[in-house]
Amino acid sequence: VGSVCIAQSLKIPREPKPGEFDKIIKRLMETSNARAIIIFANEDDIRRVLEAAKKTNHSGHFLWIGSDSWGSKIAPVYQQEEAAEGAVTILPKRASIDGFDRFFKSRTLANNRRNVWFAEFWAENFGCKLGPHGKRNSNLKKCTGLERIAKDSTYEQEGKVQFVIDAVYAMAYALHIMHKDLCPGYVGLCPRMSTIDGKELLGYIRNVNFNGSAGTPVTFNENGDAPGRYDIYQYQITNKSTAEYKVIGHWTDHLYLNKATTVEDMQWTSREHSNPASVCSIPCKPGERKKTVKGVPCCWHCECCEGYHYQVDELTCDLCPFDQRPNANRTGCQLIPIVKLEWHSPWAIVPMFIAMLGIIATTFVIVTFVRYNDTPIVRASGRELSYVLLTGIFFCYAITFLMIAAPDTVVCSFRRIFLGLGMCISYAALLTKTNRIHRIFEEGKKSVTAPKFISPASQLVITFSLISLQLLGVFVWFAVDPPHIIIDYGEQRTLDPENAKGVLKCDISDLSLICSLGYSILLMVTCTVYAIKTRGVPETFNEAKPIGFTMYTTCIIWLAFIPIFFGTSQSTERVISQKVTSITQYNMLTSVSVTI
Repeated sequence: VGSVCIAQSLKIPREPKPGEFDKIIKRLMETSNARAIIIFANEDDIRRVLEAAKKTNHSGHFLWIGSDSWGSKIAPVYQQEEAAEGAVTILPKRASIDGFDRFFKSRTLANNRRNVWFAEFWAENFGCKLGPHGKRNSNLKKCTGLERIAKDSTYEQEGKVQFVIDAVYAMAYALHIMHKDLCPGYVGLCPRMSTIDGKELLGYIRNVNFNGSAGTPVTFNENGDAPGRYDIYQYQITNKSTAEYKVIGHWTDHLYLNKATTVEDMQWTSREHSNPASVCSIPCKPGERKKTVKGVPCCWHCECCEGYHYQVDELTCDLCPFDQRPNANRTGCQLIPIVKLEWHSPWAIVPMFIAMLGIIATTFVIVTFVRYNDTPIVRASGRELSYVLLTGIFFCYAITFLMIAAPDTVVCSFRRIFLGLGMCISYAALLTKTNRIHRIFEEGKKSVTAPKFISPASQLVITFSLISLQLLGVFVWFAVDPPHIIIDYGEQRTLDPENAKGVLKCDISDLSLICSLGYSILLMVTCTVYAIKTRGVPETFNEAKPIGFTMYTTCIIWLAFIPIFFGTSQSTERVISQKVTSITQYNMLTSVSVTI
């Protein structure tokens, strides 16, 4: 009704077993925030419920609301005053009927013989015995019949006298109206009325309307109920530590509380005047949804919106968009922060330092070669392929800065071009050299004629032919999948949304990367095969052994590089660590190549 709902509905057994009331209190404490307990029970059961609450140290927790069976009676609260404090009870609004008092006080044993129970009441009321059939207690005096009610004994009119009188009058009015309708002008009971159906009589009773014994109208609604008129009491412990029922208002179609009742008259536990709260469930915190209890709309459990979910309304959690995460109190979503490799990061500083050293060393070698370009040593090393090799080494070091730079379309384009180009140039030059040495010594075993294509010009043509295949593959890649940047959220959506990040990177898939580097790996493997074949050349041919050392070491570096690069755990730094790994691999390869 209204904003009131029932959190629990419990029954008191007709013949309760020992401990049954303790179980009832325990069940009520399952919804401990619902403190208001409406109790419909007899006096004995009310007392035992209060006793169980006191026994389990819950005196003052419950806010009892008793029916008229509790009313203003002392028996239910006797020795349970502390547990019953603050209880609100009701009694039908009643008035004392003066005529009944005059009539009843005038009754004696002589003028009220038709009531078979009156003699028993007389003996009980005056504490005497009536002849040989009185009480067995011989100490009681014999009733004289001259005793007078309210004079020789205490007397208080029963509160329900008014309703008994009104009930009798309601029946009388109903029969009178029925007689007028069914037996007009007929004296006494007519044949039509002697066979009346009970339902028809009930209809007449429900239609009566008269002023009752207390001057209030007596009517019945469509359900046959009389208008509710109640006095409202509260059981209070006063400052003198005495308990009493105090009228705090009444009900006549509506609730009427006495003036200033909510502040002064009503008194709850611990003599507090503030109005206590009774709810089945407390409101959920921000970021929590209500999981309602089936059949009880005012009871729910609070469930936190977990993971990437946020609170849409009080009953619903929904998933944030893919590029967002819940805010601090999970009442909405916010953009996931985007990270990239920064120039000032230790992940970038160390590779850049190594790359700078490599660039300086490579530049120094190039300057030295240029300065002594026509010397026998430089000419004997194969100047043309040495310059090509140094150019590839320089690109391997220089790509460090492209890998660290913030991704955009231009940077991503250059990454695609130079990612495998530096290694391709280096391996192409080394492969051409080892192939030339192998062919020279193999041909020398057969004849003294020099093999074809061993001149510097031929070597450059072979080298650039091998490099052009790499460039052709890159241009095909550009045509099939133009370079662009993406923000990768998927790999960084950690279990804890607070740690989620989006990584800004070039859209280069692992497959595309493998294809780009695969050609360089093919050149490396082929070069390694030729290095093994030329390992037995005379020591005076000083190119063979350094090339072999370079290729063996390079293979070891690649074997370490591939699982590290593609097996990096999916953390915030995956892309960064891949970049650093590839940069380090380039630098190590270049450092080894410089030894040639």
